[in-house]
Parts: sequence; C-alpha cells; structure tokens
Amino acid sequence: MRLSFKGVAYRWSKNPAIFLVSIPLELSEEIREVSAGLTNGFGSLRVEARIGQSIWRTSIFPDSTSGLFDLPLKAEIRKANQISEGSSISVSLELIDF
Repeated sequence: MRLSFKGVAYRWSKNPAIFLVSIPLELSEEIREVSAGLTNGFGSLRVEARIGQSIWRTSIFPDSTSGLFDLPLKAEIRKANQISEGSSISVSLELIDF
C-alpha cells in the first residue's frame, strides 16, 4: 500500500525531543483496515518513508487519542529537509510486508 499526504511537524507531548507528523484520518482508517491483525508491538507498522530526497525505513504508530497514525521524524531527516516544529511537509509512505 502506497500513500501520499501533507502534514505539519509537531513535538510529541510526552517527549518534546521527538518530532512527528500525523497521517490524515481518512488514510489512517484505510491503513487500519488493511493492517487488521497484522501490526507489530504497540500497533506499529513498518514503512518506507520519503520526504524530499530523503528515503528511510521506520515504523508508524497509532495514537489512541486522535485515532491517527504518526510518523516519527528523525533529526537526520529534519535537518536534511529543513523541518522544524510547525513545518508543512509532503510525505510518501509505503507499507512494508503487505
């Protein structure tokens, strides 16, 4: 499954050193449907992500409060793409192992 979306980078309230971007509700619901029973620990799913020219493998995690999946943004990726808190970014994702 491949998808693209735009989102805003924000700091995780439980640990402000961690930056995330949320996958929109409609796409999060699609991911939840196709991944039912196939998630890893904490409901995570392995993905290959792309922002600009940066491509990396990581996991997305469901947020129990919002119902959205969140993509963590490593410092290396933020630096390479000049992403800071509040930055609007375009993301492409491919779910791995599907």
